[in-house]
Amino acid sequence: MSIFAIKSIENELLNAKKVAIAGHIRPDGDCIGSCTALYLYLNDCRKDLGLNQVDVYLEPFGQEFNILSGTEDIRHNCDYDDVYDLFISLDCSSPDRLGCAVKYFNSAKRTVCIDHHITNVRFADINHVVADASSTCEVLFNLMDSERISREIAQSLYIGIVHDTGMFKNSSTSDKTMEIAARLLRKGIDFTRLIDETFIQKSYMQLQILGKCLIESMLIIDGKVIVSSIDRKTLDFYGASFADLNGIIDQLRTAKGCEVAIFIYETNDNEHKVSLRSNGIVDVSKIAYHFGGGGHIRAAGCTMVGTVQDIINNLTPHIEEQLSAGNAL
Repeated sequence: MSIFAIKSIENELLNAKKVAIAGHIRPDGDCIGSCTALYLYLNDCRKDLGLNQVDVYLEPFGQEFNILSGTEDIRHNCDYDDVYDLFISLDCSSPDRLGCAVKYFNSAKRTVCIDHHITNVRFADINHVVADASSTCEVLFNLMDSERISREIAQSLYIGIVHDTGMFKNSSTSDKTMEIAARLLRKGIDFTRLIDETFIQKSYMQLQILGKCLIESMLIIDGKVIVSSIDRKTLDFYGASFADLNGIIDQLRTAKGCEVAIFIYETNDNEHKVSLRSNGIVDVSKIAYHFGGGGHIRAAGCTMVGTVQDIINNLTPHIEEQLSAGNAL
């Protein structure tokens, strides 16, 4: 039986001795889950594939994900001089989203991109992008030999699916997604613990930040859009990292009557990360793509320069245009 469902990817692995895996900057559950799942899978198949070395590069992330096997081996900086036979990008729509790991992508002999973002620019030698999949972990599951998926690999895949579907609530969740989740459960994973520790539970400091962002949020465009933001000074006051902001945008989206949620946080002087969520009418991937970002129809993001007010002023015409068109249907 083949190790990978796509023969071209398996052939690339068979011709490689050193493999690098990397995901996007500010990694989320799907990014971390897919990277650790593939890392564990390749190590389990190392002898069959003839691999000598497999490395994973990801920016630092929340310690709650350390529940996953393989996280202890992840390289969080790019100070290594390795040149790889094959570089595999996961959950990343463009090379600039690889962060410092792009140097290994550029120097690799061959490259593969596995993703599910509709805005993916097909930047690798081999691109396997399934835009209607719930998550990169769903795409990856369909590429793997299910007989070789261990309990530890199943845990990583399940976390990725749970996080990118918002616990199976997002519109990207399909019957196929639920069938895959069931097959992962049969591997004996403790799904309750995985969901609780990586998705639901928050530290007291995270709850304080969430509360502040909710209290200081505002409604614009006749209550159709909710906006909140946080600056570096506030993050420093709480001793918080960007990872501590996970989930805030999804809480904003629950505001009844809102079509779009916007969460803006300062990453550098005059530079902000913008997260966008839609409840139906607005395709936020088009808006994010216009500003150099990407994502999905209902969940997307980008990086923008300027003050928070500048960013809101730049975003709102695009949102208003789609709201007007949608309401006119």
